[in-house]
Amino acid sequence: MDDSLSETPAAGEDPAAGPPAASEDLAAGPAPAAVPAPVPAPIPVPASGLPAGPHPLAGHGGPSPLRIPVHVRAGFLIPAALILLAIIIYPAVDSVWLSLHNHDGSKWVGLSNYKTLFTDQATLKALKNNVIWVVCAPTIACALGLMFALLSEKIRWSTAFKAIIFMPMAISFLAAGVIFELVYQQDPHQGVANAVAVGVHDTFAPSSKYPGAHPRPDHAKPASGGSFTSVDTYTAGSIANVPLVGIQAAKLPGKAAQAAAPAAAPAADQIEGTVWLDIIYGGGGKPNQLDPGKKGMPGISVKAIDTATGKSAGSASAHNDGTFTIKGLKPGVKYALEIPGSNFAEPYRGIQWLGPSLVTPAIIASYLWIWAGFAMVLIAAGLASIPRELQEAARVDGANERQIFWRITVPLLAPVLLVVLVTQIINVLKVFDLVYVIAPGSTLPDANVLAVHMWSVSFGGAQDQGLGSAIGVFLYVLVLPAMYFNIRRLRNEKKEGR
Repeated sequence: MDDSLSETPAAGEDPAAGPPAASEDLAAGPAPAAVPAPVPAPIPVPASGLPAGPHPLAGHGGPSPLRIPVHVRAGFLIPAALILLAIIIYPAVDSVWLSLHNHDGSKWVGLSNYKTLFTDQATLKALKNNVIWVVCAPTIACALGLMFALLSEKIRWSTAFKAIIFMPMAISFLAAGVIFELVYQQDPHQGVANAVAVGVHDTFAPSSKYPGAHPRPDHAKPASGGSFTSVDTYTAGSIANVPLVGIQAAKLPGKAAQAAAPAAAPAADQIEGTVWLDIIYGGGGKPNQLDPGKKGMPGISVKAIDTATGKSAGSASAHNDGTFTIKGLKPGVKYALEIPGSNFAEPYRGIQWLGPSLVTPAIIASYLWIWAGFAMVLIAAGLASIPRELQEAARVDGANERQIFWRITVPLLAPVLLVVLVTQIINVLKVFDLVYVIAPGSTLPDANVLAVHMWSVSFGGAQDQGLGSAIGVFLYVLVLPAMYFNIRRLRNEKKEGR
């Protein structure tokens, strides 16, 4: 049986019609092959990223909607150009012009002001201080910023730590100068720095309890180191009285008791005696007498000096009633009593932070207090961009933390550190507020920098506009290399697409 006759008709066909005729299939011939749809040619795209050819909106009549009219551009540029001319270009040109004239600008002097700039001692001192600033302040600021940035990565409360370190940046230089002018006060009761210095000093070397006290001239004579040596000599088994004056009775320690003579005769190898303040609170009494109302001086140190050798043979400290006992002496040997100068030394008053020798380092320290946070923020951002895979790979290869820091972290941070360093150099070259506010008038010449000296020469009394303008031009020339470096760096980064 033929299979074609048993197939089920397709939907829509008449079952009675049967299969199509074979002659019709032969007449139709083979089916034509499918022709693919044409693919449009790609539009060439230049390096700029925009398609070639005219803008899609071009040719629609009128100017391009993307073109800014000339009057609009002029309206934005002309005011900015006028402001730039008024506050930068004109003052710069006028400063150069004034630097070539005398103090009031009435006479042309050429380069005379620049010659004075390099021969005047005050200007040279300011230039020397500027060199100290440029060498020390930026370097230390970068080092502190790097240290704080690394530390912030190792602690859990890094956000609070960064906020505390960066907080001084919110304070103006003038306010910071006032703060540190108080910090560096000489009086330990006012200046925090000297309060700390005195506290540390007195912990290891307690200050004297009787500053300014001294024996009467007929009892003792001054010796080296602020000490006093008795006029009379004593032998073992004798009594020696040491009356002192020079301080108020009200300043004696609270434990000072009524002065008393030794209770018993001294032993054969001892010298006993009493040290007392030979005045009575409110007046009265006789000199060199243990009168009622006169008090002992507890803690006074007394030494027995062998007159033959000049060496100390023994010492003792006075009790609350002023009595003392020097033991272990040789009978028959003559001794002089010495009261060491440590009993009468003035109390330690701290460090003279704003003196001629320390005023510049002290002001630099205040600058670092402000700008270390700025350096920390920039360096911390640079640290965050360093791939951690490099450090982990170095650890796997056996490198220690020190090698990782110097051979991986620092080289990768070099661009950031250079930016921070150059920025700090520009800042310290024009520093003014801190020096002018912190340095007292007596030591301002020792702390002088070019910016302060320029103001002092121009407006602070000298009224020499010519020399002041020359200093300003010279300061501008010093800043130019740092400015050029920053501009060149920004252009390079723009070209590299960073």
